[in-house]
Amino acid sequence: MKRKKTPINENIRAKEIRLVSDQGEHFGLVSVEEGIKKAKERELDLVQITDNVIPPVCKIIDYGKYSYEEKKKKKKQEKTSKPQVKSIRLGFSISDHDMEIRAKSAEKFLNDNDSVKVILPLKGRQKALQGVGREKIEKFLQLIQEKQEIKIEKDVAKEPRGLTVTITKK
Repeated sequence: MKRKKTPINENIRAKEIRLVSDQGEHFGLVSVEEGIKKAKERELDLVQITDNVIPPVCKIIDYGKYSYEEKKKKKKQEKTSKPQVKSIRLGFSISDHDMEIRAKSAEKFLNDNDSVKVILPLKGRQKALQGVGREKIEKFLQLIQEKQEIKIEKDVAKEPRGLTVTITKK
């Protein structure tokens, strides 16, 4: 996907623009040449802020600072829009209270529309007791289901380091 470059100074194609200064002061409708002249007087750039409005709104600002802020906004927006996979680790000998606390944090993740990957690592002799591990995970899922509906994306699966299950909000 090709990014559209923001028109600045001489690259602005409109004949008339609606001009705003860096302090928010409105100059009204002016010609592009007059806008560029005012920007040069302040040693700043004339940047076209809107595309779809006629006449376009242009602002007298530092273009480097403006593009940096726009990139920062876009990055933050991408970060919040994607659902993430959060993981919660359960211990083989986890107490009921600790399991309830982890269930609350899993609930919080699910309310934020994130997926939750529940991991129960198995070490040494615990690998021989996979049935007990599965029961722990089932109990954990029951705790979450008491408070909200969940959908199991990936069933309880054995992986090299233990058991995992992935869940999402229904």
